Amino acid sequence: MTTPSAAAAVRLPAGPVDPDAAISVRGLVKRYGGFVAVDGLDLDIHRGEIFALLGPNGAGKTTTVEICEGYRRRDAGEVRVLGEDPAGGGRRWKAQIGIVLQSGAGDSQLTVRELVRAQASYYPEPRDPDEVLELVGLTDKARAKGRSLSGGQRRRLDVALGIVGGPSLLFLDEPTTGFDPEARRQFWGLIRDLRDLGTTMLLTTHYLDEAEALADRVGVIARGRLVEVALPAALGGRKSAPAVVSWTEDGVRRSQATDAPTAFVQQLAARFPGEVPELVVARPTLEDVYLRMIGEPA
Repeated sequence: MTTPSAAAAVRLPAGPVDPDAAISVRGLVKRYGGFVAVDGLDLDIHRGEIFALLGPNGAGKTTTVEICEGYRRRDAGEVRVLGEDPAGGGRRWKAQIGIVLQSGAGDSQLTVRELVRAQASYYPEPRDPDEVLELVGLTDKARAKGRSLSGGQRRRLDVALGIVGGPSLLFLDEPTTGFDPEARRQFWGLIRDLRDLGTTMLLTTHYLDEAEALADRVGVIARGRLVEVALPAALGGRKSAPAVVSWTEDGVRRSQATDAPTAFVQQLAARFPGEVPELVVARPTLEDVYLRMIGEPA
């Protein structure tokens, strides 16, 4: 997969829709009565990448995703998903789309294998259900009923149902909500495996560490507009932001913002006979810049 350069990644798209992009949006508008949920949004998502769309509740990200999935009609703008307008996407187009919603297989009385085989039957060229179960780590649960699975296992089943049709593009809506830390990291490994197989993914999540761990690029949406698109490490100027050096001296915790942290730490080191007490060098976190971008106090 070709990763966009940092310079290209921070530019918001302009001009006509990109026919080569997995998702290309220009001037998207959606209103609910007098409320403008999406207000002239532009976005490109490249084929083969994991793109994380971040934003607070009510920012317009769910509406944007539902329009791209073909579930909601737009009021204005152009949208192309895998080269087609999702508002008129037919069966062939839908077969290329996989969707993993927040609520999934749940309390099904069917077995895991039965559920995946049933889903596969809807597609013209599905993946082999047993291979899919192996990919998501559910081979040993193939004969278990859906209702007997743990939360993490149900989420893996949701992904199996989303990918058994062999989609080129997978939508993941808050995929690890409610997971414990170990289950989340196991799930991240599955998402990386799917990316390595060439699947493009649009991920919405409230976990910023998840976006940083998985996404090739992130976009922040606020008040219906896309604020910025960038590499996770570069969002909001993180890469070039001053570092904050913190240490303890004479029993007092001190800190200093600096553009030259290495030189400053060398100066500090000269003032102490050994290690600089409780030394920490940090740049703004993804959470810091995200909260600033959406207008929330850090």
